[in-house]
Amino acid sequence: MVELVTKNYWWPEIMREVRRYIEEYNLCQRIKTRMEEMAGKLKLSEVPKKLWTHLTVDFITKLLVVAGKDAILVVCDRLSKMTHFIATTEEMLAEGLVRLFRDNV
Repeated sequence: MVELVTKNYWWPEIMREVRRYIEEYNLCQRIKTRMEEMAGKLKLSEVPKKLWTHLTVDFITKLLVVAGKDAILVVCDRLSKMTHFIATTEEMLAEGLVRLFRDNV
């Protein structure tokens, strides 16, 4: 951009003023070229062929304490979208979560 201005104009400290204008100008900031490499093409996820072979697991936490439970373990089958909601606590260790999963899913 500075080169385009300096082809036809010149004044003391032109480079500094043009750079400052470009840095502050909103449109220049929105359309400036990105220096990082563009991301590649997205790849589709594999579609599961059987029920309950591909699962997603997540937690809902920071809930009000009811019957000593303050979190929910959410287990969802990717193919059927069938979901299990299992009441648990935030302090549950991995062994306890394995037992919950085994007993409820």
